[in-house]
Amino acid sequence: MTTYGAWMVLLAAGVCEVMYAAAIPRTEGFTRLWPSLYCGLFIVISLYLLSLAVRTLPVGTAYAVWVGIGALGTAIYGIAVLNEPAQLARLGCLGLIIAGVVGLKLVSTTTVV
Repeated sequence: MTTYGAWMVLLAAGVCEVMYAAAIPRTEGFTRLWPSLYCGLFIVISLYLLSLAVRTLPVGTAYAVWVGIGALGTAIYGIAVLNEPAQLARLGCLGLIIAGVVGLKLVSTTTVV
């Protein structure tokens, strides 16, 4: 897989992480079948895509970016859909996550041993 392809797969893995994280409240502690199956499906897809990305990208970088995409996307979902607070300090911290993800992308090498 090309480096560009690995980054795109990693982005898709992060989006899948947001999909399952957003579904967790609907599972009601994994007691509701369909939301739980939806959540489980996206967990599996997300981890699979992450495993494909780390064939090309360093695992530490890929994992940190994957978590960052998931955390950022889930926080934005919470603000936009669940009416969670959008305080300036919280938004600033989300900006720091973005800076970290972008920084990791910029300094990443793709040599995997």
